[in-house]
Amino acid sequence: MEQEREALRRRILVAGKRMPADLVIKQATIVNVFTGELMEGDVAVVDGVIAGIGTYEGKETIQAEGRYLVPGFIDGHVHVESSMLAPGEFAKLLLLHGVTAAVTDPHEIGNVAGEDGIAYMLRSAESLPVDLFVMLPSCVPATSFESGGAVLEAERLAPFYAHPQVLGLAEVMNFPAVAGAEDAMLSKLADAQRRRIDGHAAGIGREELNIYMAAGIRTDHECVTAMEAKDRLDLGMHLMIREGTVARNLDLLLPAITQRNARRALFVTDDKLPDDLVAEGSVDHVARLAIRKGLDPITAIQMITINAAECFGLRDRGAIAPGYKADMLLLDDLGSIAIHAVYKAGVRIVEQGILDTSAFPAPIPQGDLPPSIAAMQVKAVASQDLDIPLSSDRCNVIEIIPNQIVTRHLQETVDIRDGKFRPSVDKDQLKLAVVERHHATGNVGVGIVKGFGFGKGAIASSVSHDSHNIVVAGASDEDMLAAIEHLAAHNGGLAVVMDGRVLAALDLPIAGLMSDRPYGEVCMRLEQVKRALDSIGARRSFNPFLTLSFLTLPVIPSLKLTDKGLFDFASFSHIAVQCP
Repeated sequence: MEQEREALRRRILVAGKRMPADLVIKQATIVNVFTGELMEGDVAVVDGVIAGIGTYEGKETIQAEGRYLVPGFIDGHVHVESSMLAPGEFAKLLLLHGVTAAVTDPHEIGNVAGEDGIAYMLRSAESLPVDLFVMLPSCVPATSFESGGAVLEAERLAPFYAHPQVLGLAEVMNFPAVAGAEDAMLSKLADAQRRRIDGHAAGIGREELNIYMAAGIRTDHECVTAMEAKDRLDLGMHLMIREGTVARNLDLLLPAITQRNARRALFVTDDKLPDDLVAEGSVDHVARLAIRKGLDPITAIQMITINAAECFGLRDRGAIAPGYKADMLLLDDLGSIAIHAVYKAGVRIVEQGILDTSAFPAPIPQGDLPPSIAAMQVKAVASQDLDIPLSSDRCNVIEIIPNQIVTRHLQETVDIRDGKFRPSVDKDQLKLAVVERHHATGNVGVGIVKGFGFGKGAIASSVSHDSHNIVVAGASDEDMLAAIEHLAAHNGGLAVVMDGRVLAALDLPIAGLMSDRPYGEVCMRLEQVKRALDSIGARRSFNPFLTLSFLTLPVIPSLKLTDKGLFDFASFSHIAVQCP
């Protein structure tokens, strides 16, 4: 309390010009996100907080030379794990793109490691020069049709609400449980009523949105049409316009934004791979695209600053104003969002694309991680575990749709040898397998997939939504087994195998989801993986590993595979590979 009193005293004295500021930025064109106007004045900072705007003197002076001064950007919905980077490396990329705060949902690591996963994310975020706020995962496990690593009921989530970085409950995707007022869901919602609750309203119509709003759910990032966007805004939701690596909704949703409703909308990334973060950026990239499509630059800045802050009740950030945190950017150009410098709590951490890495703490050593994160539990897989015995050549086949997470349910004739399915180059049919990796149950689900295009080798990943078991597709059992063995030995990752040899791999030893290496090395490994995909003849029109990672998600149409077998979304049940 005494420290807070002293900080408040100093701020008041600096605001009243009775003592010099720590830092004063002069000659800046300030973007006022409250009024949508540009203004001028010196910006005085003390103890990492803006004390005043006017005429000030300080211990350090920065001449902005007419550059635009804007608040630090905020990504309102992102999964750190989707970057395949540890939180510290992810934070470095955020800062290079002007993002000083992000609201994260550790849903992926929560499905793998439960409370250990959430605790790891919170611990990793400590002392980072980026504020990583956490929304607690609401649906772990996502379904009962696959084997996950954890179960997070309300009583297991409740203690985390005491953590200052925890803001509320993350994307509630189980609409039937909400609509049915099921006890387990009611407990989670009730615990979060005085906090924030994110929605996941994919396919939810206007009338059904009433149920979400009545339950206290106030955001959605899943709408894909301008009409859906308007429905959410009409009923009082904050609209999250998503533009990530896979889901790109900006083009279809931007027409719904007007000058009257724009303050209720924000840009988010949701899921973005590290090479895309490096090449494109974070929410700065989304705002840049929107400006090119005709959105007013100041409106775009509002959507990744004050709008996001107000959505999550972050009352001390998102604006250049007295009493707000001095998270600020100097831009060379407003229209292209050309970042000249980034200040976190009044300290310059990026200048002309150079990041001061001395501000980052050492990452958590691999040896300090709990077993649920540090080691996969995989029972050895034998060749016969991958067999698909058939008495008929008519089978249910998963057909991938390039650049989409939904699939088609086909019934096709397949090749058989010795009473078992045989992959076919001519028919573009490969074998698909999902290996349980959390509790060494020995579960192996097998099926047939069409559309990958390669006729030799195998690809495997431990990133497979939502339970993140090992998923592998291949033209030969030998290569599939080699890929599985590699991932089991390295605690997860991505691997491309041909003729029993690993051509390229990206190891993800942190829960099988994230690398412990610098982001530059991760991007280099990803490039090697891409070249290896060319070697086995994989198609270039889509990302095979992203596609593979969603073939295990049973809550998305139409036909998927889990460690418990082939899953038909239409009947919401497991079915046999062979047609009846």
